[in-house]
Amino acid sequence: MADFQRARSEEQREIRRRTVLDTAAGMLEEMPAGELSLNELSRRVGLAKSNVLRYFESREAILLELLDRAWQQWTADLPAHLDAGIDADAPVGRRAEQFAAAVAGSLTERRILCDLLSSQASVLEHNVSPEVAARYKRAAVANVVGIAAPTRRHLPELGDSAPQLTAAMIMAIGAVWTHARPSRAMLAAYEADPSLTAYKLDFTTALRDMLATLTAGTLARVSA
Repeated sequence: MADFQRARSEEQREIRRRTVLDTAAGMLEEMPAGELSLNELSRRVGLAKSNVLRYFESREAILLELLDRAWQQWTADLPAHLDAGIDADAPVGRRAEQFAAAVAGSLTERRILCDLLSSQASVLEHNVSPEVAARYKRAAVANVVGIAAPTRRHLPELGDSAPQLTAAMIMAIGAVWTHARPSRAMLAAYEADPSLTAYKLDFTTALRDMLATLTAGTLARVSA
């Protein structure tokens, strides 16, 4: 736990903000976003909760910044995954399948990003001011555009529909992540009745299949 004096300069305030964000990011390595509390975050940072709220207006505002940070990191790394996983000389249908597999594979180890995306609209965009919501949404749009560029490079057949596909992909990631993380009650049900495990999802496999369907559908609409 850090022991802070009151931040008096803009530089000190920025250091404090980064400390809060870095501490929250560390907590997300230990727990899902839904379990992160301002009380525990404040304790770990070494500030009263009221002081943490001087830098971020709510827990959700902190998590939105962390979502943007994780999203930007993924956006920066994704082109290398696509380059390695897609055969530029393959037919478009094959490239679409390879694209879906590469995107799904790139997210397998990005638990924090997927967790935050899964609660973006239902939780994180609530309990924030219109200013924070607008700032985050602008960042999210920029991230979608950033992913659309390498998508279009490997699937030029998408044309101007690449951003629409990548926006749909983001929604799919969050949805699949949620359904691939069953509750304790559902896990107990699976154990009691093994026949139910047919409905238990593997995140990477289910996401790959959903992204392949989204990509094929978008390509079909473009060519229609």
